[in-house]
Amino acid sequence: MSRMLDTTDDSGLAAAALRGDREAFARLVERHYDRVYRVAHRILGSAADAEDVAQEVAIALAEKLPHFRQESRFSTWVVAIAINRCRDMLRRRKSSAALAERYVVLRAAEEADAADTEARVAWLNEALQGLEPDLRETVTLVLGEALSHAEAGKILGCAESTVSWRMHKARKALKALQAFGARLDVSDG
Repeated sequence: MSRMLDTTDDSGLAAAALRGDREAFARLVERHYDRVYRVAHRILGSAADAEDVAQEVAIALAEKLPHFRQESRFSTWVVAIAINRCRDMLRRRKSSAALAERYVVLRAAEEADAADTEARVAWLNEALQGLEPDLRETVTLVLGEALSHAEAGKILGCAESTVSWRMHKARKALKALQAFGARLDVSDG
């Protein structure tokens, strides 16, 4: 039977494979594997991707073989399957590239936000050093440690209203420093 399969045309092999002849199916795959690989390699430009497509087509043939209508040559039909697999791979590549690009943009934005946050924290730490000690302590407890005004008052040994007044005074001083700093940045640029 093996000798006969060598001389059988693709249509005959396809018919035998559809009847369950595994040797006929293997021969069909073997006959067209290299062509599928070459087409995929030319389209995709990657030997590894071409190998993946050739293997996918070989596996898909078992499922797709009943749909072969012999309206064209078997080789044409197999190459059409390969081209569709290449298109799918190119779409996946494009989608992956777009996803990677979005990730890079997102990562850059996160890094910019982190740098901005670090700059703001550095500015705030420096500005806090310019405040009176009682204001600095109050801001540290209320903003830095997220304590309520009542809790900060207990720690500082003062009334809650005193903590509120100190926070108001500290915010006013920090806003003035920030506005002064912004004016400096504009005039330096």
